Amino acid sequence: MHELRRVGYIEGQNISFVIRFAEGDLERLPVFVSELLAQKVDVVFTASSPGVQAVRRATTSIPIVFAVVSDPVGSGFVASLARPGGNITGTSNISRELSGKRLQILKEMVPKASRVAVLAADEPQIARMLEEVQQAAKLLGMSILTTQVQSRSDFETVHKQLRTWGADTIDVLDSSKNLFNSKLLAELAAYVRLPAIYPQSQYADAGGLISYGPNYEDLYRRAAQYVDKILKGAKPSDLPVEEPTKFEMTVNLKTAKALRLKIPQLILGRADRVIE
Repeated sequence: MHELRRVGYIEGQNISFVIRFAEGDLERLPVFVSELLAQKVDVVFTASSPGVQAVRRATTSIPIVFAVVSDPVGSGFVASLARPGGNITGTSNISRELSGKRLQILKEMVPKASRVAVLAADEPQIARMLEEVQQAAKLLGMSILTTQVQSRSDFETVHKQLRTWGADTIDVLDSSKNLFNSKLLAELAAYVRLPAIYPQSQYADAGGLISYGPNYEDLYRRAAQYVDKILKGAKPSDLPVEEPTKFEMTVNLKTAKALRLKIPQLILGRADRVIE
């Protein structure tokens, strides 16, 4: 909304916002979509793959703009990045491609790591991310165990699972549920005392050890520009999907100290932000 205000939109004068937030509960999405369409909105903006999936099931005519969707082509949302076709376009966070990169960073940070617990979620894009992680793990000589955490009540069960398997690191996949639970997942890593890597700086701010991914503020700003263009008459099918150009790494030295982990200087030198 900040970007839309910057280009001249003023709520109550030349634009109205109808907002729904699922708070990580994806089962609420169909109801929210029905409510939005009942309001006869001109554009639907959503920041996740599950959100796009829910809206596209309900309409093929109202423009849909997404931000931070990991794999818009593989998910079937657009025909191609250059020519989306249909009523959907936006910005991708290429998180599928970055899933393997994050595992490489994790290996650099903990060279002896060999057994990675991958925290996933029940979302459509996760299967393709897991394929990337599995390929990267094979090249790095690592094995993976996939599990999920949805509430603090899962801690003890997951802790036992990781201890039995012998996990030495954690890789958190990019998903709406995991993002909503960012503080919870950072607390889990502290609880099981394992180094973990995350897809967004929000996790590091919540106490996570290290994050690497696109600059989400930039992606949201660019997605807002799509909304502006569509409201001025552009068709989603004519607006190519954009990928990130800015990436950021955040390292939380407080967490590293608590884990008694020395962060390699090469990683610290590449960090865009260090939390001390």
